[in-house]
Amino acid sequence: MVLFLDLLRSVIYGVIEGITEWLPISSTGHMILAEQVLKFSFSAEFMEMFRVVIQLGAILAVVVMYFKKLWPFCVDNGRDSGLAKHVRWPVMRLWFKIIVACLPAAVLGLALDDWIDAHFYNSVVVAVMLIVYGIAFILIERRPRVPTTTKLSRITYRQALIVGAWQVLALIPGTSRSGSTIIGGLLCGMSRACASQFTFFLAIPVMAGASGLKLVKFLAGGGVFTVGETGALLVGCIVAFVVSILAIRFLMDYVKKHTFTAFGWYRIALGIVVLGVWALQTFVLA
Repeated sequence: MVLFLDLLRSVIYGVIEGITEWLPISSTGHMILAEQVLKFSFSAEFMEMFRVVIQLGAILAVVVMYFKKLWPFCVDNGRDSGLAKHVRWPVMRLWFKIIVACLPAAVLGLALDDWIDAHFYNSVVVAVMLIVYGIAFILIERRPRVPTTTKLSRITYRQALIVGAWQVLALIPGTSRSGSTIIGGLLCGMSRACASQFTFFLAIPVMAGASGLKLVKFLAGGGVFTVGETGALLVGCIVAFVVSILAIRFLMDYVKKHTFTAFGWYRIALGIVVLGVWALQTFVLA
C-alpha cells in the first residue's frame, strides 16, 4: 500500500514537473506547495535528488520533439559514400550558442549549488521571486516592442550570452529557469516563440548537468536505491516526459497569439498563496 501511494505521488510530481518546467511559472514554487500534502516515505536525501533528477524526463521530451533541429549530422545517400555523415553547420552553430549561454550558470552553479540550496530554498524567497518575475513579465509585455530576432538561426552570440546571464538568476528558487531565460530573450530582441524555443534547447545541457550532479552527490554520499525509490523515480520521469510534450506544444501554440501577461498574473497569485501557506505554518500552526 505504501509503495502504491508513493508511485501515485510520483505521478503527481511528474505532472507538476512536466507542466511547470516549460511554462514560466516556477517548478520550485509548485513543488513547495505539493510537498505540503504529498509526503513520500523516502529519505530526505533521496527526495532532494528526486526533485532534480525527475527533470530528465522533461529533457528527453525536448530531444524527441526537436530531434531534427538538434541533431547536427545528416546522412548522405550519394553514390560515393553511401551512409557518410556530414555536419549540418547551422545546427552546429546553434549548439555553439547554446554552450555559450550555458557557461555563466555552469560556472556559478557548480560553485554555489549547495550554498544556494541551504540559504535560498525556502518559501519566502520562492514567493518573492514568483511575484517579482510575475511583475517583470507584465511590465515587459506592456511596453511597445518589435522583435528583431524571430528565427533560431538569427540569434547572435551576444544574445546567447545575455540569455545565459539571465539564466544565472534562475539559480535562486522561485525564479523559474524558463521564466528568466524567456525574459532575457525578450529584452534582447527575440520574439516570444524564438525565446521560448531557445529556452527549451538551453535546458538540455543545463538540466542534464544539474541532474547528473545531484545523482553523483547522492551516490557519493552513500545513497542506495531501494526498489520503491527506483520505481518512483522511473514513474516520475516517464510522466514528466509525456506531460512535457503536451506542455511544450501548448506553449508554442499559445505564444503565437498571446503575450506572457497571463503567466505574470499567475505567478503573482501563486506567490501570494506560497506566502500565505508559510505564514499559516509559521505564526498560526507553530
